[in-house]
Amino acid sequence: MILVKNKFIFTGILIFSISALLFAYFVEHALKHTPCNLCLIERIPYVITIVLTLLVLFFNKYEKIVLISIGILFVFGASISFYHFGIEQGFFSESLVCDLGENNKAVSAQDLLKELENKNISCKNVTFRIFGLSLATFNTIISFIISAIMLRVGINYDKN
Repeated sequence: MILVKNKFIFTGILIFSISALLFAYFVEHALKHTPCNLCLIERIPYVITIVLTLLVLFFNKYEKIVLISIGILFVFGASISFYHFGIEQGFFSESLVCDLGENNKAVSAQDLLKELENKNISCKNVTFRIFGLSLATFNTIISFIISAIMLRVGINYDKN
């Protein structure tokens, strides 16, 4: 029974992570919304979760460690997303991660053209919303929920 329950959890988190990344790439490429650096960093927990989940599903080992690891990854994801949300709302100022290139001073016309080609996107500008909420807002909520579920299942793994 435990094995079936855990396979269901791993399969669910795998499908959700793949869906989340596919949606992010759809918004980026099909809808032409260029992500900022924090948006790209927020994808990391999903990519690592896909790899870890596939390893568990194929090799049936280290389930508890992977459950807790995924929980910790999504704590990281929730933190980064909350920080991004705070930047969007004006609670926090942009950091070096956002790297707007404001410190670079174009001396010539060619330098200015090179700066414009970089297309750095500000972390505070929301270019895509669903129901009036930014993707960073959704990611904060979703990452927090996933981290809570995965950590709880991982910690209670031996009790089941």
